[in-house]
Amino acid sequence: MTTTKDALVECVPNFSEGRRPEVVHEIVAAIERVRGVALLDAESDPDHNRSVVTFAGPPDPVAEAAFQAAGKALELIDLTRHSGAHPRMGATDVVPFVPIRGVEIADCVELAARVGRRIAEELAIPVYLYESAATSPERRSLPKIRGAGFEAVRDGLAKGTAPRPDFGPDRVHPTAGAVAIGARFFLIAYNVYLATDSTALAKRIARKLRESDGGLPAVKALGIAPGTTGCAQVTMNLTDYRKTSIFRVFDEIWNLAEADGVRIAFSEIVGLVPAHALAGDDPERLILRGFTPATQVLERKLEGMQQR
Repeated sequence: MTTTKDALVECVPNFSEGRRPEVVHEIVAAIERVRGVALLDAESDPDHNRSVVTFAGPPDPVAEAAFQAAGKALELIDLTRHSGAHPRMGATDVVPFVPIRGVEIADCVELAARVGRRIAEELAIPVYLYESAATSPERRSLPKIRGAGFEAVRDGLAKGTAPRPDFGPDRVHPTAGAVAIGARFFLIAYNVYLATDSTALAKRIARKLRESDGGLPAVKALGIAPGTTGCAQVTMNLTDYRKTSIFRVFDEIWNLAEADGVRIAFSEIVGLVPAHALAGDDPERLILRGFTPATQVLERKLEGMQQR
């Protein structure tokens, strides 16, 4: 790994738990115990039953923290008892490494492989490498790896019909499932809530948005049934905001929903967002719920980290 002295890597693991704060607290504590790592954000969604944790630091401490978090999730999360609106195949579902400073994407690919091999060997959890760390073009896409989720991956591996993991056993861990580990550009997790309970409308809009169905570049989208908000949801990953901005996505959903006589109730950014992704337009028109630049703009969080 070729990095500079002030190298900084971000890691954004997603865990299949969003309803038991005590479990999320223990996972976060395992991360924070690793010296050199700074916790930047932790958000839980009870409807998705999922938590997104963001931390950063030099490559080696970040790798250690990712492993420790996966071990704690293995200990505390049982997928046979888990349900939620968001697709998942693992207790630790996905672990992406993102280059921030003094690090190239190739270094994060190396990091992903190192952590993946250790999780497979020491925790007996099968690991799939995805995005820039993928070992073949068809494995770049997380949805293609995860498919219908834990049960489908479990049954497919048992029958020999699912893709074999890159590391670890050719069977899921009985309670922790499998994990996807990768390296990628900065991703924005963005949800738009419609002022309707029509899941069918949310799914139609998602289909028109997502790149895989001929929609907008670098957009992955799903339509989700109403949860505690009572609003159907279009949940998205914007994998390159330089290709499709958060503002363009909002406008597209506004127009598609309005054609059905439906308005947008509100939207939300899950986790952190680069300042550049919100530049050149007015964030207030996104009807963002609970958004505070001081806690959700990446550069501001990194400034706080450097001051400690």
